[in-house]
Amino acid sequence: MSAAGAAAAFHILGPVDQVPLGEGRAFAVEGEQVAVFRLRDGTVRALAAVCPHRGGPIADGTIDRQQVICPLHQHAFDLTSGCSTTGAEPLQAYRVSVDGEQNLVLETGGV
Repeated sequence: MSAAGAAAAFHILGPVDQVPLGEGRAFAVEGEQVAVFRLRDGTVRALAAVCPHRGGPIADGTIDRQQVICPLHQHAFDLTSGCSTTGAEPLQAYRVSVDGEQNLVLETGGV
């Protein structure tokens, strides 16, 4: 999704509370599906929302502090890097944060 030399773009996805603690939600951003996860400690992570193995819905996966497990075939992905710990192709990882107004802010593009 990121092109070398492209400027970063910031997308306000809405209130952080729309993603319950310990769960993920999928958002459409620039024609792509992005899964945003809210860990039980309140931190947020974001990955591409479609498992490269068979298109599983990553946002519906089980998460812990470090990984998400695809609900279809149990492939696991690191929530920070998107790298698979079970041999699948990696997922695109995104920077995501919570702003001062408690909105989720996703960054796309950039170098």
